[in-house]
Amino acid sequence: MANVCQLCGKKVQFGHRISHAHNLTKRKWKPNLHLVRVEIEGVRKRLKICTRCLRSAKVNKVVS
Repeated sequence: MANVCQLCGKKVQFGHRISHAHNLTKRKWKPNLHLVRVEIEGVRKRLKICTRCLRSAKVNKVVS
């Protein structure tokens, strides 16, 4: 499974690391994903969700 939030679609972003001499090298920012058990429309699933979606209560987290 890819490094993508299954609710909002947040994924890896690319950019440059810039030194003091303004040398550019490639880098990437990864989303903060967690594998969480959630309940969607009465069905329990395990989804990769970013912490922003988890905090904003876009899904109901299943407590075992």
